[in-house]
Amino acid sequence: MKNTGNIPALRFPEFKEEWIQKKHGDIFSFRTTNSYSRDDLNYDDGKVKNIHYGDIHTKFNTLFDITKEAVPFINSGITLKNIAEDNYCKEGDLLIADASEDYANVGKCVEIVNLNGEKVLSGLHTILARPDLYKMAHGFNGYLMKSENIRLQIKTIAQGSKVLSISSKRLAGISICIPQIPEQQKIATFLTAIDDKLTQLKKKKSLIEQYKKGVMQKIFTQELRFKDDDDKEFPKWEMKRLGAIGETYNGLTGKTKENFGKGKPYIQYKQIFDDSKIDISRFELVEIGAKEHQNRVLFGDVFFTVSSETPNEIGTASVLIDKVEELYLNSFCFGYRANSLEILSPYFSQYLFRSELFRNDIMKLAQGSTRYNMSKVQLMKLEIFVPCLKEQINIANFLSAIDEKISHTIKQIEKTEQWKKGLLQKMFV
Repeated sequence: MKNTGNIPALRFPEFKEEWIQKKHGDIFSFRTTNSYSRDDLNYDDGKVKNIHYGDIHTKFNTLFDITKEAVPFINSGITLKNIAEDNYCKEGDLLIADASEDYANVGKCVEIVNLNGEKVLSGLHTILARPDLYKMAHGFNGYLMKSENIRLQIKTIAQGSKVLSISSKRLAGISICIPQIPEQQKIATFLTAIDDKLTQLKKKKSLIEQYKKGVMQKIFTQELRFKDDDDKEFPKWEMKRLGAIGETYNGLTGKTKENFGKGKPYIQYKQIFDDSKIDISRFELVEIGAKEHQNRVLFGDVFFTVSSETPNEIGTASVLIDKVEELYLNSFCFGYRANSLEILSPYFSQYLFRSELFRNDIMKLAQGSTRYNMSKVQLMKLEIFVPCLKEQINIANFLSAIDEKISHTIKQIEKTEQWKKGLLQKMFV
């Protein structure tokens, strides 16, 4: 069914009436918000909580339930006696972020569905819209504001170059189509069920990741050991200096902007930072002359980032566990190649070099103030405990099985989010 007039392309079969067209300002009136910065807020103590626009962008669910969200308090030293009672948030209010650096987040909003009796204010760079001019169903407006038509209108009214912003006056003028209350309620209930499913999946992903982190800690401190096929103990782990069992090599040298975009594949800095193993679908290209002596990377090589804005990101490692015919490495990184893959299996090293134990050692090598760097010479002096090859493989297989569960859950989340996105396009006018 095509979308004709004020009828959505997809709707529940029991509803036939056309939707009613109104202006945003026919439904919502606006209240005064505050401009308290992050420095004026804390998560420990206070009487009034404050919703910051940054949290609307990054943290809060579409339907805001204060019992399920971490919301900061306004510092107790700040007086709130001049704030009118009518400017405190109420259930049913929309809190809209009025500023963003990109179109994707400008006008992003949440609908308050449960305040649990707490006092809450709408904070910096927010618009507080209250649906007190026209009766609306609880939980519907949050999804309505995410519909394709309204998102497009919000992007149209956004102003600015470096920072985009919207005003309540401009917002009041956008066009909105709404169904009768029973249809609003059914849409809200249906989409809430999808969001609940997403919440469950994200919680599942988080729990598996926490489990993986905990078990990796036990494995690499040798609190947890594996046994061979005959249920016998593997040999003790041996301490080895990185420089004694392998060597480093540099990434690309002598390249300018004109050399990139065509030619041979190379590993990017971000590929290393994003995952413990290199994603071979994300290679970029660089021109390599026939007589150039650039270092090629090989299966099993480990790659380290050498520079970062924070010390806890320095020396992030990723491993090439796929065989690629000809491949190079970005100049902002360096490679490490073990003398033998029977000493250090790549399937094992992808976990070893991301373990908390190794990360704690490598962060101590960070040098700098505004930008942190790491010395290859110092890295090669680090010592690691290495199990025998068979135990390495057992460890890698065990952790890979956990990774597969995480990957499967991520795919479920992505599939559900895409489904929800399609519904938001079709279920609203």
